[in-house]
Amino acid sequence: MVSKEFRQQIEGYGLTTAHILYRIPDHPGVLQTFVWQEYDLAPRFPVLTGFLEFWKRELDGPLHSVRVAHSRLIKPAEFRAVNGVLTLH
Repeated sequence: MVSKEFRQQIEGYGLTTAHILYRIPDHPGVLQTFVWQEYDLAPRFPVLTGFLEFWKRELDGPLHSVRVAHSRLIKPAEFRAVNGVLTLH
């Protein structure tokens, strides 16, 4: 059985990391950091957008900034179907 993450990579998803800075509700002058990582589609980032909408709607700490890094782990040139068997002794 193929893992969900591998299937997403074949469909074009890549590993997305967001470094989120937010303000602590009781001390608005203090910034806290949160690192979020999930497979997502660039450049629209629907999974990250959904997470940030949840954050704004449900959590008290207002967002200060979000820095995003994205990398497709499997690229078309690196993945190809092979028809055959390789036997090692």
